[in-house]
Amino acid sequence: MFIFVCAGCGARLTIPLSQFALPAHAHQKYGNGVQLPVLMESGTFAVDPKRLGPPWRRGNEPDPEEAAARGVPAPGFALSDGMPGTPGTVVIAPGDTRGTVLIPEMAGGYCCGLDWGEGPNMACEACGLPVATRIDDCSLWQAVWLAPDAVRRLPVDNTAPTTLSWAELLVEGKRTPPYEPITRWDSVVGTGHRWSWSPQWEAAAGGALTHPLAASNGRPVTVPHGLVAEVFQRALDALLPAGPPPRRAVLAGPGLPGPDADADILLVPIHPQTGEIWSPAGQAASAYPVPLPFGVWMWLAFPEPYLRLPASGTMPDGVLRDDPPAPHPHQLFQVDPGTFRHTLNQLPAVRSPWLREILENLTQHMRSGLFWPTDRRGRQDP
Repeated sequence: MFIFVCAGCGARLTIPLSQFALPAHAHQKYGNGVQLPVLMESGTFAVDPKRLGPPWRRGNEPDPEEAAARGVPAPGFALSDGMPGTPGTVVIAPGDTRGTVLIPEMAGGYCCGLDWGEGPNMACEACGLPVATRIDDCSLWQAVWLAPDAVRRLPVDNTAPTTLSWAELLVEGKRTPPYEPITRWDSVVGTGHRWSWSPQWEAAAGGALTHPLAASNGRPVTVPHGLVAEVFQRALDALLPAGPPPRRAVLAGPGLPGPDADADILLVPIHPQTGEIWSPAGQAASAYPVPLPFGVWMWLAFPEPYLRLPASGTMPDGVLRDDPPAPHPHQLFQVDPGTFRHTLNQLPAVRSPWLREILENLTQHMRSGLFWPTDRRGRQDP
């Protein structure tokens, strides 16, 4: 475990934290006026290896060699020189900060709360050094992003973080439900809720969809029936040509039978702590891996059955509640275009003709309902 301290005076800025993988939805912008919860669980932190925040260099301004070296192979994609230009920004839960104060004059650029503005909007209480950016605006995941040049990470004595094995993760069984109620900032308490596809699922699909497209070589791709097909198949059918023999994608991972030897693409989990992508042994190891956040993969691989729950409060012992299952969203699944574009632009295969064509026609695909339309979901990535 670690604490983060001010690089200027050494004052403590956080509680002890354990490192986890960066969530797939870390930079998601969801909806318009939507209230999103905290990004990171309390007691955890994640590191983004890329530069974040303003100022941005847009269009064809970045040098192609520099862009490729920074993991952005596609030409014309915006590069960040923010925070303040050094990679390794750390994200934590807002409640895990200590000894910091807001900088009022740096709190611009917001709608319903704090946004990136013009740079760090939190300072070390002891010395006044700008150390972090607090994010809690509508349609953004609430978080505090520590500026890498302004903080230092120190180990906590006599602590040994425990990394769970794949088997232990299965026993723990943390799943991310595919549907959830969505609330707007201007909703009165108890009203304004609507059941929708989970923003985490839409972001996870945005990142994951890029991989079967890259592995397709311009051929169709099929996925298993059921929820997997509901999330991926419509987009794959629309974005890839019909006709040639399809490549087959299957679920694979811990606790599942070994994948078929003829599977071309494997939908596999990402370890939530280490970020490691699960890999099979034997002949299946040559298949193309499609990484999914563990909670999303867990639900796809081992769907949680609808169980009656023990009642609480004044109900007698042994009585079970018979609540109805969560409503299914009325709309078809739509992929997060910002996460999709961001991930695809970092894959070397993005220079392939069929992938470049998808990126160039992304607005048209948004209008057709495969991706969020900007007029309904609000702002998109730069």
